[in-house]
Parts: sequence; C-alpha cells; structure tokens
Amino acid sequence: MKGNQKDSSEKPIWDRSSSSTSIPGMLSVTRPGPKLMVWLICFIVFTYIIYMLKLVSTSRSCDDSTPLTTVSAVSTNATNVTSSVASRRREWEEVDDEGDKPDDPTDLNHVVFGIAASSKLWKQRKEYIKIWYKPKHMRGYVWLDKEVKKNSSNSDEEDDDDLLPPVKISAGTASFPYTNKQGQRSALRISRIVSETLRLGPKNVRWFVMGDDDTVFVTDNLVRVLRKYDHEQMYYIGSLSESHLQNIFFSYGMAYGGGGFAISYPLAKALSKMQDRCIQRYPALYGSDDRMQACMAELGVPLTKELGFHQYDVYGNLFGLLAAHPVTPFVSMHHLDVVEPIFPNTTRVRALKKLAVPMKLDSAGLLQQSICYDKHKSWTISVSWGYAVQIFRGIFSPREMEMPSRTFLNWYKRADYTAYAFNTRPVSRNPCQKPFVFYMSTTRFDTQLNTTVSEYSRHRVSHPSCRWKMTNPAEINTIVVYKKPDPHLWERSPRRNCCRVLQTKRNNTLWINVGVCRAGEVTEVK
Repeated sequence: MKGNQKDSSEKPIWDRSSSSTSIPGMLSVTRPGPKLMVWLICFIVFTYIIYMLKLVSTSRSCDDSTPLTTVSAVSTNATNVTSSVASRRREWEEVDDEGDKPDDPTDLNHVVFGIAASSKLWKQRKEYIKIWYKPKHMRGYVWLDKEVKKNSSNSDEEDDDDLLPPVKISAGTASFPYTNKQGQRSALRISRIVSETLRLGPKNVRWFVMGDDDTVFVTDNLVRVLRKYDHEQMYYIGSLSESHLQNIFFSYGMAYGGGGFAISYPLAKALSKMQDRCIQRYPALYGSDDRMQACMAELGVPLTKELGFHQYDVYGNLFGLLAAHPVTPFVSMHHLDVVEPIFPNTTRVRALKKLAVPMKLDSAGLLQQSICYDKHKSWTISVSWGYAVQIFRGIFSPREMEMPSRTFLNWYKRADYTAYAFNTRPVSRNPCQKPFVFYMSTTRFDTQLNTTVSEYSRHRVSHPSCRWKMTNPAEINTIVVYKKPDPHLWERSPRRNCCRVLQTKRNNTLWINVGVCRAGEVTEVK
C-alpha cells in the first residue's frame, strides 16, 4: 500500500518535469544526464550505419547489378541469386565427363552390352555379333570362359578386333557351389557378367543389356523400348520363352537370357553388392538367367515384360513366327544355330545380313505385319515388312492371320500346339489354302518418292492342284511394297499398319502400299 501511495504522489511531479528526451513508461527513475543520452543515440546510429554497409557489400558480392532499394528487396535478391548458383552447380555436377545431361533421351551411348560367349564356339558365333554390333557407336564386352588363341597367319582374325567388342575373361567361380546334374557350371560365370561389367567402371551408363553370342539385336528398337522407362529407377526388362513347359520348369517371372534382357544402372549397382551372396543360396538352379531372377526376387524387383525380346525356344522354321510378329518393336532373336536360316537357299549368316538391309532403312517397321484383301480376286494378303509377303486364296479374318502358323516345333520336339505360351494357327490341309510365299529380294530408299521400295520374289516350290474357280496367285512373280519410314511409330499407341492393294496393268506383279491407317480405315472382311 505504501508503495502505491508513493507512486501516485510522485507521478504528477514526473509528468510536469518530463521533456522530449524522457523515456515514457519509466517510473521512480532518476533522470539521466544529457551527455549520456547523446552518447547513447550516437552509438545506436553508428551501429545502424555499420549494419547497412555490411548488408550492401554482401548483396553486391552476390549480384553487382542488383541495386539497393530496401532491406527486404536486397534480402530477397540475395536469396534468389544464391539459389540460382546452387542450382547451376548441381546441374554441372550431374553432367558427366562426356557432356551428357540426365534429361537427355536415352541413346545407344547410354547402353553397355554384356555378351556371354564360349571359347569353343567363338569362331562361328562371332559372325552373328558382327551383323549388329557397331564398335564406333556402341559399347560392350564379350565375356569368354578362357582366352582364345589367334592364328597369326590369318589376317581375318586381326580384322575382327575392329568389328567386335573387347574380349574379357570371366573371373573364376570355383568358390560357388553348383549341384544341378543337368546343367553346366558356366551358368555361374554368365550370371555374373552384368556385375563384372559394372565393376569395369564404364561412364555415362543407364542400361546394361545382356545377351548370348548367338543373339542378334535390333539396337534401334532396343533403344525405343528402353526410352519408355525411367533409367534412374530399378528395372529388369525382358521376355519369356515361347515354350509353355520351359516357363513352367523355370519361371514365368524370368527374363530369358538368350533373348536378352536389360537392367537399369541403379538395379545393376544393387545387384553387384549382393549377387555373390545370393548365388551361394541357389546351387541347385540350372542356368544363369534363373539365378539372376532369384536375385531379383530377393531385391523385390519383378520382370517388366517386353514381347520384342525373342528367346525362340523352338526348332525348325521360324517363318510362322516372323511372318506374324506381334505389334511391338522387334528387338532380338536367339538360338540362330538351332533354327533353319530365315531366308531359304542360303546360310544363316547371309540370311541375317539380308535382313539387316531393311533393318537399316526402317528399323521401327521391321517384320511388322499388315493385312489386306484383293477383293476382286478374293485373296487375303499378309505383309511382314522387310521379310515376306503371303497370298492366300479366300478370305481369312485378321484374327486368324495375326496368329503364327505352325511351321516350327516346340523346344521338346513335339508337334504339340498346346505347348506354346501363345496362340498358333494350324497349317491348312486344304490344298487350295496353301499360301504362296514371296521372300524379300531387294530393298532400297527412293529419294524422289521419299519412301522405301521393297521387292519380294515368289518362293518356287510345288503347289498342289486347286479346283477353286478363282485367280491363281501363281501368276504373280513379284510383289512391290511401298512404305514410308516411320521412326516415331512406337511413340504412338500400338496399332498394326494398314496395307492397300494398288491397281496395275502388269498381271505378273502386285503393288502394295503400307502405312499408318487412315481415319476410319478398318481391315474389314466383306
């Protein structure tokens, strides 16, 4: 109470004696001297000036062009400049030694091939690799079980070094258990090829692609497939066997190594860290690809299926499969030593070199099927571009024609159509419905028409007599197909190309145009 009374009695005296230099709100305090107040004000002003000078010098060191307006504006500009510099620095750090940026589309220089090869078969199998591998545009390594001696007197072997990938010798696998009585220990070293390739330290890699020495890749189509996927994520891309029993025995979730498969760089890194331990846990597995899939299962990465990788676990003639290829890029083909040459009356290597000609002109359209009808003659025509054309008497629906005809046997050499992992079409027993086959003979690019011109010659084999009263396809000797290259075909939704029979006065030649279906165009049976 006393304190309150004293405050109330002194307040009027303080208010009356206060001046402009007094500090409001201070009670019962002795008034400070004038000199002290002056020094205090000078100190505050001096501190403020130092702070402003320091702030101005800092902002100008970040961006000399930024004028000083207000404290908030300078602070904002300085923050933006710092963020921009940091962003550019991150971009520079992400650019690799070859000048590649992460957002550049995937190309062949982002792919490294690992090719599994055998020293016993290397002399003949390397001819397959020469067909598709281009050393100046691709990177890859051939992994052998042991060194192959070169014949110093053979100049062709010296030239091979310029046409093939560098050869590496796989590391020993004696420390790994292998108990499968039907398989071979080479499966262990082949399963480690991706990891061993990674440890070589190649730069600017997005994908590791595995294949065998008897596998041929269509590399442009391989890139088209890989571009669909984010290479910074874990991807395991490939396809199954054509044999239903093979998939049952091994796995429907496994990429078959002969047909080739692709592994993204992050997945390859994760695999290399655990693969040797993983292999120890699966000594009873048969091959390299099922060991790979077992490790993928431990990593939790499923198979991403792409139908263009072809294992070709079949025997005999591939014609039925190639003439009715699914609507997807043709990426690879395997088991070339097992099946017959894809073109008649030639060797396997020469047949593949022949296919490489249309491959270079229009790889996206290679082996893509088109179906059309010559209604005046009641013919069904199937075009497998760059490979073959078939003419059938009568009208077959597209649903029938897109099924491969059974020109081949399954992997267990039985004519059992239930053993395939896809639908097939029986070869007709009606003599009138045996197709007339025309194989590709020449392909060229016409600069004036801006289109490819491919010619197909009739395969001269005997045909059974037919009593149907309709025009005989045997009168046709040559089929000419016009098709404009379409490199962006697979950037659109999948759709089979359309073909149209063109009118001509030459009775022994059939002219066909193949291309993107027009608005409202349907392969319609009437």
